[in-house]
Amino acid sequence: MVEVYVSTDIEADGPIPGPHSMLSLGSVAFKADGSVIASFAANLELLPGACGHPETMKWWRQQPDAWAACREAPRPAAQVMAEYAAWLDALPGKPVLVGYPAAYDFMFVYWYLIHFVGRSPFSFSALDIKTMAMTMLKKDFYAATKNHLPKEWFGSVHHNHVALQDALEQGVLFCNMLAVCRN
Repeated sequence: MVEVYVSTDIEADGPIPGPHSMLSLGSVAFKADGSVIASFAANLELLPGACGHPETMKWWRQQPDAWAACREAPRPAAQVMAEYAAWLDALPGKPVLVGYPAAYDFMFVYWYLIHFVGRSPFSFSALDIKTMAMTMLKKDFYAATKNHLPKEWFGSVHHNHVALQDALEQGVLFCNMLAVCRN
C-alpha cells in the first residue's frame, strides 16, 4: 500500500492532553515525491474542565499573532476530530503522521482521536523528523536541531506557530530529507 505522509502540527495550552487542550490542528498530506495531496486545518474549543498551563500561557503571551490565529472560530473537538478522521480515511494511501517533534504532536492527535472518534487512522505510531535528521547527519539527538540542518532541506515557508503553516514547513523539510535518503 502507498504511504501518505501527513505532516502534522498542533498548538496547545499545556504539555499534555486532558488537563490541557489542543487549540489548533493542521495537517498537510504529501506524496513521497513532495507533492501536496490535501490539507486540513481547524481550531478547537477548549476541553470542559481543562485549563491552560501557567508556563505555556506565559509563552503564548509572547506570541499574540499566533494566539489570535488559533483562537479564531474554534469548533467542538468532537466535530473536528470526526472530520479529521474522515479526511485521513479519504487519503489515497495509508496515512503516516510526520512531526517535529512527533512525540508531542502525536500525543495530542492520538488522544483526541481515541477520545472523540474511538480509533486512530495512524494506528499507534508516528515518524519523527528530528530522529530522522539525527540518523542522516550522524549527530547526537540534541544536536539535530533545525538550526543545524542543511539549509537546502528547507523550503520558503517559515515556522510561525500557526498549525497549518508549520505543518507545511515540516512536510517540505521531511520530503526533502526523504529525497536525500532515496538518492
